[in-house]
Amino acid sequence: MRNSWLQGARGVFKRNLYRFACTDFLSDTENGVLIEDFFHEMIYIERRRSERSKKPFALALVDVSGLHYGAGAKDAVRSAAHALKASVRETDAIGWYRHNMLLGVIFTGIGACDEPALKDKVERAVREAVSPEGSGPERNALVTFHIFPEEKADAIDLTLYPELEKKKTPSRVYLAFKRVIDVIGALFAILLFSPFFILIPLLIRLSSKGPVLFRQKRIGRLGRPFTFLKFRSMHIGNDEKVHMEYVRKLILEEKAYKGSPGVYKIMDDPRITRIGRLLRKTSLDELPQFINVLKGDMSLVGPRPPIPYELESYDSWHRRRYLEPKPGITGLWQVEGRSRTTFNEMVRMDIRYLQEKSLWFDIKLIVKTPWALITSRGAY
Repeated sequence: MRNSWLQGARGVFKRNLYRFACTDFLSDTENGVLIEDFFHEMIYIERRRSERSKKPFALALVDVSGLHYGAGAKDAVRSAAHALKASVRETDAIGWYRHNMLLGVIFTGIGACDEPALKDKVERAVREAVSPEGSGPERNALVTFHIFPEEKADAIDLTLYPELEKKKTPSRVYLAFKRVIDVIGALFAILLFSPFFILIPLLIRLSSKGPVLFRQKRIGRLGRPFTFLKFRSMHIGNDEKVHMEYVRKLILEEKAYKGSPGVYKIMDDPRITRIGRLLRKTSLDELPQFINVLKGDMSLVGPRPPIPYELESYDSWHRRRYLEPKPGITGLWQVEGRSRTTFNEMVRMDIRYLQEKSLWFDIKLIVKTPWALITSRGAY
């Protein structure tokens, strides 16, 4: 009951902000536009709604920065805002994407055929309002369109995720302390496990041909690729199609591995060497990732970084696990789930970590990790 009341109060507050929020250029207009922070929040909320409803939305951005100069600048920006408001539905939202530079419109629940018509309507409305007589390039307002969800999971349009690039003070402090813990923890771990950094390469060399380290392209925060390091546990020259097909079925069908009810990992993979099986069972093959942590590609705690071909099977809501956080060596899934959980359950654990993230939560997961390694529950 209390949550419903809070949600209702928040909705009223937002509607009033939408009506009365003002900017330098639109302070005297009736029913102004959303201020930047709240417009960004509306984009975030619309992404969550789109993930559930499976209905895409469009974000139109109108660059009014070139309208701020010369005579009639204030009227030009006001005209652009009025034109946008007149061309949208009541269910659409208008606000500052970037204060006094980019006006934005969120078109909710659009269809595949709606994009060209919407784009033409916005461009025509702004053009006619700002430059009714074609008064020169200084009166041009560039319009761009961005559709969520993006057509491909590996082609992320960061314009649709403005909150990820904003550096708010609490987040900045948290990230600074998290980075300090990462560096200290990684250096301590490399020192602690230094005998293994000598022994494991020798065992790998003696047991099979090929390099000691396995390097693989993985996807990090904001969809940026990086080189992921592990001790090699497989024979060289193996076919990736085995794992690609397994991953596709795991994500799309949530199938446990054949003959292994409740286990969501390949158990009898012929590509793995004898030493590799031991390394995987004990997670010692992950030790080189402390180097990734020192380089800043990874954190001690966070979701596991996906392989690029995994993204082909991702649903839109799955993307949160690699867009928002820096990937980690350990995390909620590694401590509580591992190979005993479905893919969707793993993603929900990653999202839970994002919602509850704090330095204390990170420390608790780090403390729990040794026991998860000792018991080897869910490790194969």
